[in-house]
Amino acid sequence: MIADHEARTGGHAPSRPPRRNRDNRSAMASTQTLSHVYPIDSRLNDRGRVEIGGCDVVEIAKRFGTPAYLVAEDDLRARARSFRAAFEAAGQQDFDVLFASKAFPATAILHLFAEEGLGCDVASAGELHLALRAGLDPERIVLHGNARDDGEFAMALDRGVGLIVIDNFDDIERLERLTNARGGRPQAVLVRVTPGVRGDTHEKISTGQANSKFGFGLADAAVAIERVRTVAGLDLRGLHFHIGSNLLDLEPFRAAISAIAQLGDFPVYDIGGGLGVAYTPDQAPPTVDDYASAVVDAVREELGRGKRLLLEPGRALVANGCVTVYRVVSVKQNVSRWVALDGGMSDNLRPMLYGARYDAEIADRVGGETLVTLAGKHCESGDVLVSDVLLDDPRVGDIVVIAATGAYGHAMANNYNAVPRPPVIFCRDGEARVVVRRETLDDLHARDQ
Repeated sequence: MIADHEARTGGHAPSRPPRRNRDNRSAMASTQTLSHVYPIDSRLNDRGRVEIGGCDVVEIAKRFGTPAYLVAEDDLRARARSFRAAFEAAGQQDFDVLFASKAFPATAILHLFAEEGLGCDVASAGELHLALRAGLDPERIVLHGNARDDGEFAMALDRGVGLIVIDNFDDIERLERLTNARGGRPQAVLVRVTPGVRGDTHEKISTGQANSKFGFGLADAAVAIERVRTVAGLDLRGLHFHIGSNLLDLEPFRAAISAIAQLGDFPVYDIGGGLGVAYTPDQAPPTVDDYASAVVDAVREELGRGKRLLLEPGRALVANGCVTVYRVVSVKQNVSRWVALDGGMSDNLRPMLYGARYDAEIADRVGGETLVTLAGKHCESGDVLVSDVLLDDPRVGDIVVIAATGAYGHAMANNYNAVPRPPVIFCRDGEARVVVRRETLDDLHARDQ
């Protein structure tokens, strides 16, 4: 399925020019196609409307309201299968693909990936609770993070989580105390290493540099490894690293694998996640096949054969499988033309946190030559979802689609200005179903005492 999509779009090459190139926009409008940032098999239907998972976006917006996250279910399934197939094709026999649940922590998403044979990683008691509720095998859950308290560790131990990642010396002391109190078989653990490798990404999602809040530096990692080996209640299986998110270059993965080789020989290595995706049509991230080949080759060269590899894709599994739909509330001209939508930083915080760029279209008039800024409804000047985007003369009531919102949209959704959070809607074969309902105004005070 992914191969078919790439064939239509020329692999990862853009299917149309970058959105800022107004000179070529008339040609884009005439072709009436959707770029590779949209879910697999998305199209313009006979009415000229964007269709996701066989569902007419305009009709979905009428039925379920806006804003809403629309997830192409088959897209997520295809991407899950592509990761497994890529590592098999690269000749890796012993591996596990673990969905990084922080990217889209919803029970239905986790259940879908469990059906596709994936495990998951979690970073809190809440994510662990969702994973277990979704039916994931505790043995295939990895718990990591930099600040887990007694309660979170106790929950992981009691539920039989397969691996706990040790981030700091306080983790070792805490786990030693908790495992001693329980007795029984030792808890399998990994030591998280900060390899001193920085990928080309935003500083707020870079984690592999020497001065990171995550993991042990190389010198301290060697000390931590020896310390863990002295704890009877811990079974050290190997090392974990994660160098950052949305990486569009494979070289940092190779460099990180090389860096940790000095720490010794282990049976298990968790390579983390971080593979980047296309948010705008001009972006061309590495393919999953290229990523798998680079990782497997580097592991064999630097760490040796016969290793068990754990992979933690998050964004690469869910980002492009989802779009967010909004309704235009107002249009005005100051210096710029401002098009205000009925959502914003409460349903997609990434542009405000990271300066993230997105692609957008009017759902029933793809293309256009009107340069606008898509603003959110919140009382913040920085509440801008997409700046300098070309649309077809936006009007009040239009349905706007912003693509590639599956990673960290729902995850970071909030109630700023007391705005209820949007629903998550699965779309497949022309059928739509709500898997996370829209919050109501009453939900906003449901916890009041």
